[in-house]
Amino acid sequence: MLCFRRWPAACAFLLPVLGWPQNRPAQGPKPEADTGASETASAIPVKRVALYKNGVGYFEHLGSVRDKQDVTVSFTSGQLDDVLKSLTVLDLNGGRITGVGYGSAAPVDKQIQGLRLSLGEKPSLSEFLGALRGARLEVKSGPTVLTGRLLSVDRKTRISGGTTQEIDYLSLLADNGEIRTTELTPAYSVRLLDPGLAARLGGFLDIAAAEREPDIRRVTISTEGSGERSIFVSYISETPVWKSTYRIMLSSKGGQSPLLQGWAIVDNVVGQDWDKVELSLVAGAPQSFIQALSQPYYTRRPVIGMPESMNASPHTFQATLTTGLGRLAGRVTDASGAGVAGASVKVYGADGGAAGETRTDASGAYSFQSLPEGQMRLEVTAAGFRRTTVAGLLVGGSADARRDVRLEVGAVAESIEVNGAMPLLDTQSSSFGNVRATGSGAALGRPAGGRGGGVGGGVGGYSYSLPNYDQARSQVEAAATQELGDLFEYKLKEPITIQKGRSALVPIVQSAIGAEKVSVWNERAGLARPLRALWLTNSTGLTLDGGSFSVMEDDTFAGEGILDPIRPDEKRLASYATDLALNASSRNTTEQQRVTRVTVTRGMLTQRSEIREKKTYTFRNEDSAPRAVIVEHPVRAGYELRGDARPVETTAGWMRFRVQVEPKQTATLVVEEARPLDSSFAVTNLDAARLEVFVREKSIDQPLEEALRKVLAQKSAIAALQEQSSARDAEKSKIYDDQQRLRENMKALKGSAEEKLLLQRYTQQLNQQEDRLEALKKDAAQLDTQLEQAKDALARTIEELAFDVKL
Repeated sequence: MLCFRRWPAACAFLLPVLGWPQNRPAQGPKPEADTGASETASAIPVKRVALYKNGVGYFEHLGSVRDKQDVTVSFTSGQLDDVLKSLTVLDLNGGRITGVGYGSAAPVDKQIQGLRLSLGEKPSLSEFLGALRGARLEVKSGPTVLTGRLLSVDRKTRISGGTTQEIDYLSLLADNGEIRTTELTPAYSVRLLDPGLAARLGGFLDIAAAEREPDIRRVTISTEGSGERSIFVSYISETPVWKSTYRIMLSSKGGQSPLLQGWAIVDNVVGQDWDKVELSLVAGAPQSFIQALSQPYYTRRPVIGMPESMNASPHTFQATLTTGLGRLAGRVTDASGAGVAGASVKVYGADGGAAGETRTDASGAYSFQSLPEGQMRLEVTAAGFRRTTVAGLLVGGSADARRDVRLEVGAVAESIEVNGAMPLLDTQSSSFGNVRATGSGAALGRPAGGRGGGVGGGVGGYSYSLPNYDQARSQVEAAATQELGDLFEYKLKEPITIQKGRSALVPIVQSAIGAEKVSVWNERAGLARPLRALWLTNSTGLTLDGGSFSVMEDDTFAGEGILDPIRPDEKRLASYATDLALNASSRNTTEQQRVTRVTVTRGMLTQRSEIREKKTYTFRNEDSAPRAVIVEHPVRAGYELRGDARPVETTAGWMRFRVQVEPKQTATLVVEEARPLDSSFAVTNLDAARLEVFVREKSIDQPLEEALRKVLAQKSAIAALQEQSSARDAEKSKIYDDQQRLRENMKALKGSAEEKLLLQRYTQQLNQQEDRLEALKKDAAQLDTQLEQAKDALARTIEELAFDVKL
């Protein structure tokens, strides 16, 4: 019993309180979901099912109704959420659908709140008793009987003999005003003296008991019409994912192609038998989600306190400036095509309310700039002309709506009705005119000729025709499989029967397939030996869904594996066993290669060399049959293939090479790759020693060598000029120092006997030094000019250097 499972202590207490025997479960009323179907409602059978890989299924029911009759479809609560957001119902023979109903139930916590008992979903015994505070009770504990109103239930801790116990005490307020407290022992009993309280506790147990009822939610579809009619129902519902599994049968006999046999595992858990249904299995996962639409939803609203004063001062609001973005324009003319000036033009919305009014100008033109978007009705009146009404005008969108109106001569009281747009869809009947449903779902499982004028035997033993059903659903040619955009479908050619609660293995593919038996070696997989695999070429013309596969070779099980989805004509490796007869090993070698290319541009010299790596794979075949080995070598960024080995196939991460290994023989595969290595030098920093290294290593050719030697010669000339300039600067500094010494000596000669003679001598030396300084200045200016010219010439030479040499 669910009550005892969720609230054991509380339910054990309540059963004797309510007078129910403790040896049987409480029987509550059936849940709301079970009482939603009409007594006269009949079930409607499933006729078509399409199962998807994302865990949903598309279901079509087709049945019959007579006059005013209800039909039902049963679901679980989980399925009902999907049904409510996808249900489509059509009365196909002139009747109409008057409503769709289903059983609903508030969440458990909301139902408990409605009982006005302070109980949660999992109350303890003390919480149960605490919720009865204020109620009149009679408590028996052994020979003691207490009567009164429940005051409180308290839990206290008792320590006795080193053991700690939690004891509950119940306090009552007796009729004489005395407060009495008693310990709640295992032998106590409580009787409710308030009749209304017992009913509410009974309702609580009803809620608990209802949760163990079968989870059935019946959807009742009400129809109205005359005579016998056909009714169509479709929806999506959560279903188990269908699985694909394949068998690949190999034969050692020459000339026989491998046989591929595909099966699908289908589970019927929707609660209704599938009796001769059209079954489609769709590989792909269209977007789908779960939304709890069948569960009553409560939102949390803010609690606003009462205002202190309800008096509010008057308030005014601005007038409407723009009512919408719709624009409508046109011209009003008479029978001759001349414009009618001053005509009254009014626009009314779909609700009949006025949306705008204007008058035509001298040429008969009118325009509205801010109309509400949607269906509009235009009314034009003018003296001497009949009133003209244009209905069904669609206003809105990015383009301006335009409607010209021609008035006919007559009294204004006379009216002319003009239809301004295509008729709207009639929602009261199943006729859709030229409307055609499109999309991948509508194409699933449809036979080439549609359902035509009827189905043999009809539904339930009667005949019917579906003239409107073909218009409601598009038809495509049926095949074993068909492409549906990003999806593809397996359509069973014969109807299938699967009882509810059972599963079935249904065939989906049986065709010859291209398959080559190979061995696959991938060193990075970490396996000791290569894998036995089939290199499949999907020659079936069908898209094969992903799934498991088993390999049968000469009527013997050879292994199994997993297959990803394969499109027609696509090749795919699929491993199924370990190749115990093939041994594999590998060896790496790396070497630096000489410079293979030199480029000079914008003053930078770049030398490209290569680091070459060789991967040698060695295989030994101990079997008496040859082996075709597929080696998966990693694709590495920045590496280029060298040598003679070329892959037979390349994926995003691997290059696949083929090696043939004869019986009892050893074969090798050498995969040579090169990684470019660039070294760059600024030509301005090049010196003679580095150039000699280039020449000695033959990493440049002769024309480039001559060009670089010219650069070095210019750099040497610049260095010589800089050296001369430095020498003159040093001489000037020396003269300046000597002049400072002479001036100091001249100051010291004042008043001495040698003053006159030495002054003449020092003055003569100073004159000579000044002459030399003047000459040095002229030389320095010339050297600076020559140096700038030499530097400019070097810069031009370097800038003009442009070489691209392959060595």
